[in-house]
Amino acid sequence: MKKAVSILLACCMAAALAGCGATAAPGTTASSPEAASTADAAGTQTYTVGICQLVQHAALDAATQGFQDALTEKLGDRVTFDLQNAQGDTATCATVMSGFVSSKVDLIMANATAPLQAAAAATDTIPVLGTSVTDYATALDIDDWTGTTGKNISGTSDLTPLDEQAKMIQELLPNAKQVAILYCSAEANSVYQAKTIEGYLDAAGIAYKEYSAADSNEIQAVTSSAIADCDAVYIPTDNTMAASTEIVNNICTPAGIPVIAGEEGICKGCGVATLSISYYDLGYKTGEMAYEVLVNGADPATMAVAYAPTTTREYIASRAEALGITIPESYVAIEEN
Repeated sequence: MKKAVSILLACCMAAALAGCGATAAPGTTASSPEAASTADAAGTQTYTVGICQLVQHAALDAATQGFQDALTEKLGDRVTFDLQNAQGDTATCATVMSGFVSSKVDLIMANATAPLQAAAAATDTIPVLGTSVTDYATALDIDDWTGTTGKNISGTSDLTPLDEQAKMIQELLPNAKQVAILYCSAEANSVYQAKTIEGYLDAAGIAYKEYSAADSNEIQAVTSSAIADCDAVYIPTDNTMAASTEIVNNICTPAGIPVIAGEEGICKGCGVATLSISYYDLGYKTGEMAYEVLVNGADPATMAVAYAPTTTREYIASRAEALGITIPESYVAIEEN
């Protein structure tokens, strides 16, 4: 009898010791806030971050890289990334987000508006940080915007001053009779920018007309229609257009039609000038926010959406010269793609 009791006690002690030695598995959260705090204090907590990027192009690539660099600098090999490219497809964004939720990633980074919307639909518990999103109120259908979402979501915005972009059009193209506003109608934030800049163009006395493509398959026809009616083109920050600048360039350049772009990547592909931000810096800021959420317990619901700290006026010298456009000295020359 004594022997049986001894064996039973030994088993209980072994189970207790095994329980004390348990740690959270990579890609999962520790079993309790106290355990997570202890693991981070000891520098042992690991994290898996799911990244969904809408499509591959220079601006979004730079934002993703900045995000990964920021988190890697702070966490080293304690963070792993599951990077998925949705290839410009909204349905794929939803599939990717469902996968992230099923695998219980610690945080989701949504690179562009469609991935952000898919993440919002997929989870209200996993922290979500967006980047390369122009207007969070529009993307998330929030009427009483205060700077925070009140949800499990925050991030960074790539909105550049649209009033300054309108002034740039007026400054560089004073003789333009009508400006085509060219964008993808499937991107909510592109629609927002188009409507917003129209007010500034009205104030400046610049005539304009909207030309929208439902997807990349319509860009060639819509661009051709735009240059038939207008003598200049404005393209806001738009992922579909950014991935199709070669099409726009092949139509506008031979026709001698200048393009003013909402960001650097589009400008390099088909534009003359842009008032742009650094998407790498934007992604890096998002990575810093992710560290605060993962390690310090910051709540995305109360984290203010952040914006790029600076903008730069840039131009493509070869295109400006070919079109006879005089560029002010305050602009910075960049190379075309």
